[in-house]
Amino acid sequence: MKKIMLCLFMALGLSACSLGTDEIENNCGSEAIVAFSGFPLSCNYSVKENPTNPTPLLVSTQEKMDSFFTKHANSCPTASDPNIDFTKNYLVGLFAGAKPTSGYAIKMTAVIENNCQIVINYFEKSPLPGETTNNGTTYPSDFILIPKSSKPIYFNKVPETTDAIIIGNFKEECTGSDCLKFYQLNNYNVLNFLNVGYNNYNFSQYRHNVIAKYGELPLFLKSVPTEIINLKGQSKTYGTPDSDGQGGVYFELRQGFSTTTIKIDNNDTEDQSTEIKAFKNAIKAKITALKTN
Repeated sequence: MKKIMLCLFMALGLSACSLGTDEIENNCGSEAIVAFSGFPLSCNYSVKENPTNPTPLLVSTQEKMDSFFTKHANSCPTASDPNIDFTKNYLVGLFAGAKPTSGYAIKMTAVIENNCQIVINYFEKSPLPGETTNNGTTYPSDFILIPKSSKPIYFNKVPETTDAIIIGNFKEECTGSDCLKFYQLNNYNVLNFLNVGYNNYNFSQYRHNVIAKYGELPLFLKSVPTEIINLKGQSKTYGTPDSDGQGGVYFELRQGFSTTTIKIDNNDTEDQSTEIKAFKNAIKAKITALKTN
C-alpha cells in the first residue's frame, strides 16, 4: 500500500522534507487502534511561519513547541488547556500548504499501530460546489496528541468526508460529570468534546478524545425526523430550554457546507410532535451509551 510518509527528525521536531509517497512494510503483525486527542492549537498558539507546501510536524518538547509557535492569550473558553505533557505525548501537526481561498481543510481521523510503525489516517477537503468562499491565501492545518513512540510515522490519505452529527445535553445550573456532555458522530469515529462551555457551541475550540466506534453516523442519522432534515441549514428551538432550569438536548447536523442546529426542551412542550419527543429520547439514550465508552 502506498502511504504518505512523515520524514521524521526527532531531534529537530519538524521534518526537513516534504510529504511524498513511499512503500512501507505491511507484514508487521496485528494492528491496534491508538487513542488520541484533538488539540485546538489556535486557542493558545499561532504558527510562526505557515508552510507553503504540504508538511508534517512532530513536536516532542516544550522547547520545540516554543520555537515553532507563538503563545498568546487564551481565545477559547478558560477550560481549554494549552499545556502538553511531553513526557507522555507528542504533538503531531499536518499542514495542507497554501490554498487560494477559504473552504479547504485537512483532518486526521485515526491512529493505527503495529509492530513496525504508526499510521495516521487523514483526509483533505476542498470547497464544495455552491459553497461560499473568501478570496485570500489560507493555510489549513490539524493537530493531535498521540502517545510517545520511537516507531516511524506514516500518513494514509482516506476519502474526504465532512458530514457529521453532534449531540449533547445542557443545563446552566448543573454540576457533576453528567453536565454538558457533547459527542460528534462521523464516518470514522466518535469525538468526546471536553469541558464544553454552556451556550458556547463552537466545537472547533475544544479538546476532544477519540472513541474508536465506526458506523455511528449513518446509524443515528436514521433516527432524525423528516421535519428536522427538511430544515436544511436552519436553526430551531423546541420549547424554552433552561427557562426554569430544566435544560435540554442539542443536535447539530453537518452535511456538506450546511449546518442545521436544534435545541429541544427537556420538558415535553406543545410544539414537540411525537417524532420530536422520540428523537429527544434517542439523543439522551445515545449520550448515555457513549458515556460508558
